Amino acid sequence: MTDLTRYRNIGIFAHVDAGKTTTTERILNLTGKTHKIGEVHDGEATTDFMDQERERGITIQSAATSCDWDDHRLNIIDTPGHVDFTIEVYRSLKVLDGGVGVFCGSGGVEPQSETNWRYANESGVARIILVNKLDRLGANFYRVVDQVENVLGANPLVMVLPIGEEDGFTGVVDLLTRKAWVWDDSGDPSRYELQDVPADMADKVEEYREKLIETAVEQDDDLMEAYLEGEEPSIDDIKRCIRKGTIALDFFPTYCGSAFKNKAIQLVLNAVVDFLPNPVEVEPQPEVDLEGNETGDKAIVDPDRPLRALAFKIMDDRFGALTFTRIYSGTLKKGDTVLNTYTGKTERIGRIVEMHADSREELDSAQAGDIIALVGLKNTQTGHTLCDQKNPATLEPMVFPDPVISIAIAPKDKTGSEKLGIALNKMMQEDPSFRVETDEESGETIIKGMGELHLDIKVDILKRTHGVEVNVGKPQVAYRETITQRTEDSYTHKKQTGGSGQFAKIDYVIEPGEQNSGFEFESQVTGGNVPREFWPAVEKGFKNSMEEGTLAGFPLLDVKVILMDGGFHPVDSSAVAYEIAAKAAYRQSVPKASPQLMEPIMKVDVFTPEDHVGDVIGDLNRRRGMIKSQEAGATGVRVKADAPLSEMFGYIGDLRTMTSGRGQFSMEFSHYMACPNSVAEAVIKEVQERKG
Repeated sequence: MTDLTRYRNIGIFAHVDAGKTTTTERILNLTGKTHKIGEVHDGEATTDFMDQERERGITIQSAATSCDWDDHRLNIIDTPGHVDFTIEVYRSLKVLDGGVGVFCGSGGVEPQSETNWRYANESGVARIILVNKLDRLGANFYRVVDQVENVLGANPLVMVLPIGEEDGFTGVVDLLTRKAWVWDDSGDPSRYELQDVPADMADKVEEYREKLIETAVEQDDDLMEAYLEGEEPSIDDIKRCIRKGTIALDFFPTYCGSAFKNKAIQLVLNAVVDFLPNPVEVEPQPEVDLEGNETGDKAIVDPDRPLRALAFKIMDDRFGALTFTRIYSGTLKKGDTVLNTYTGKTERIGRIVEMHADSREELDSAQAGDIIALVGLKNTQTGHTLCDQKNPATLEPMVFPDPVISIAIAPKDKTGSEKLGIALNKMMQEDPSFRVETDEESGETIIKGMGELHLDIKVDILKRTHGVEVNVGKPQVAYRETITQRTEDSYTHKKQTGGSGQFAKIDYVIEPGEQNSGFEFESQVTGGNVPREFWPAVEKGFKNSMEEGTLAGFPLLDVKVILMDGGFHPVDSSAVAYEIAAKAAYRQSVPKASPQLMEPIMKVDVFTPEDHVGDVIGDLNRRRGMIKSQEAGATGVRVKADAPLSEMFGYIGDLRTMTSGRGQFSMEFSHYMACPNSVAEAVIKEVQERKG
């Protein structure tokens, strides 16, 4: 039986270009998992194994790998940094116990860092921080520590101080042991010396060491009392306190280094082992019933309990479908039959493999705490729970955001359409934030996603991985509709066709709901004019109709329907009759309730060199953007704004032109807002023309 206290399930996450994948490469090299270091900029990183990742130098899908350090087993997931792929970060954090947040020494806390940090807070994941790229021009460890405090509202616990910065960065001082780790310039991570603290750093080291100990001993009243009386705790006691505080999310041990130059990664690995929780120390996953309500039971991490496992990612490769799975409790063996609580069907476990990026090792069994991949599952998708047939339970499912952008695609030749259907189906299983629909009127295939880059890469995968060439239409925005006025109305559905007919009468109110309330239904019928058993049919009729608004056919948001009264016939009334009445009532009354078109507003975060700020702000204003804030940093200015998605297409090209290629931006969905009349009229006209 494996000792679970020696397991660490960790993720590495950060903003684009902060050096996550390079850090993972160094960890794999240091732990002896790889002997040649792959560089991201050469397109040779181990965990970036998709063609698209190698060419663009970005991570698109999270990759899983395992290695050993100091007699501990590390399961590592390298996640993407780009905002269009945050779904990968979200679902990885969902199954991890700890994380390493990587920040760029010169870029600091960047837009995507904030989103990932927020996801990690929501998932309650303990983290350590690595301020990377300290060898770069403009790098400043202390400035980044300030940003972590002020921008993220987090409490960084500084564990090391850098020796030199930019070109002169040679190593770090470990505050606990008061030892300087100094590397030579060979780039070999094992060529370092332990030296005394440089004389010019002695005061700073003592100042930060005192802060470190004061913060740590707050976790233990006895140690704190002794410390206040002048007794310094042992290093083991301090480490125990730091571990306790890290797991409680009271603070985040903060390190620095240069992954690219192979400096100071050993200390980060030591910190993963010393301070991040093992699977047993993490709050157990709550179990829920089929409606998603918590049952009060928890999946306690224990190999001897009934099986509880969560499928968190599907990946299709040359060996067939791989289902990445985190086992929370119990043991899984080859040949076992398990229950998928979402589908209610059983699945047979054919092969269990341990992943190393895109290569694998066969296993006979796996147990609580393991992250493994299962080969050949037929009906299991992301977020499904696999469990013991005799003791069924469901783990809390994952919630994925709705796509905000869509494009129409069509195969370039006739032979491609069958292949296209199969390929899109596989891609939807792999990525829950990617959706596919067929426009019934035009017969077009519509793909939907989280942003331009997201869909761009999907089209590229279709072409290269699945060999399907497609023509691509222009991007469409996912508009919504809502109503702005309260309307009282009545509708009677009557149909006589020999024998029993259909009859349903409803008196109702349709009114605007609270923001983000979706669809609400209430019945105030008294005296049985509409029998209680038909209320759900009325609700269903209205709810299903919300899929299509009356202005331009976009889904309706935030509407409340109140059933006031009505009438029924003892023979001719039925649930079907009331559902039909509700659908017709919707079409009759929504146009009277002053419907309005809503557009998706994006949270835009732009980084620009100082001399281009005016151009960037002027351009955002032209795009109907609302400037929220400007913050000057050491290397440029961050401008935060809210802007409509419809105005942001092609923005990256314009931003690069304005800033001579130095600007960056990230964008994520924020909320829906009413469209200006001129925009609404143009959209409605375009939809009508498309429908012909």
